Amino acid sequence: MDAFFASVEERDHPRFAGRPLVVGSDPEDGRGRGVVSTANYKARAYGIRSAMPISAAWRLAETARMKGLPPATFLAVDMHRYVTVSRRIMDILRQRAAHVEEASVDEAYFDLSPSAEEEGAGPHADHYAQAAAAARAIKEEIRARERLAASVGIGPNKLVAKIASDRGKPDGFMVVRAEEAARFLAPLPVRTIPGVGPKTEEELLKRGARTVADAARFTEAELYAMFGIWGSEFYAKLRGTYDAPLVEEREAKSIGEQETFARDTRDPVVLEERLRAIADGVHARFMKSGFSSFRTITITVRFSDFTTKTRGMTLAAPATDVATVRFEALRLFIPFLDARENPQRKAFRLLGVRVERFS
Repeated sequence: MDAFFASVEERDHPRFAGRPLVVGSDPEDGRGRGVVSTANYKARAYGIRSAMPISAAWRLAETARMKGLPPATFLAVDMHRYVTVSRRIMDILRQRAAHVEEASVDEAYFDLSPSAEEEGAGPHADHYAQAAAAARAIKEEIRARERLAASVGIGPNKLVAKIASDRGKPDGFMVVRAEEAARFLAPLPVRTIPGVGPKTEEELLKRGARTVADAARFTEAELYAMFGIWGSEFYAKLRGTYDAPLVEEREAKSIGEQETFARDTRDPVVLEERLRAIADGVHARFMKSGFSSFRTITITVRFSDFTTKTRGMTLAAPATDVATVRFEALRLFIPFLDARENPQRKAFRLLGVRVERFS
């Protein structure tokens, strides 16, 4: 989906149509905490991007406003509404495709590979054309039912399809056949390949590899020497042949929540109250998850200087009750209130709680 959260807001509130729109936490005139969840394309023209600190987004919006450009509107996240819309869109996919993988609330993969009967239809059957027709029908049904734009990429595997959908945004439609995949990827920045982060990019740049074509000159053995087992996977990704399976159901490995405070604090009463509330929220989600018990409880602490620490413990026996989550989370947290874990008496920026090892 294109700028999904912002697009839903524009659809449901016509007064926002055509205006730069940023969905995320409250910017508080540049003093806000948190990040941008989604920015529409008019806001992106100001340099505002998802996951950017909301304070930085506000400064960019102010710079644009002082140049005489339309001011950006900042809105709070309404996740319940976005999830409701997402479910309806996923239902459209499932009505038209046998196998669907929900990658996130606004992104999915679906398999339009030919059936055994279609595979035997003869040399003149154009399966990519058939897939394109099916995908266009999905795209148009989403537009008709939800009044939202989706970008579609069709490829021989998930990697190529994902990159094709991104390259076509907004409201895009791109088909990359198997024989075109390597040529399609070749001129793109190497960072385009999923899994390539800043460190991998830096390592490749040292070796003169800026584009996918540059990196594809390395042998599989050379990439393995650089990056270990991931190097072999990377070798296939660079050629557009990496064929990860479509996963229709994802089993949760952990359930967690965290809270970034509006102001850094060292107040133990406030911190213990917020930790308890977070633990209660995690337990409520666990009770709805379908799992019968958990074994591990972990907390995350982020200080005012952005130093982040995690501490966890595994129970002697599986547990299900909220009291255990509260008690163990507090027990893990208490050393951060004194010199054992916080000798410099730093203030706290964020707390988080997570449960895992389900049965």
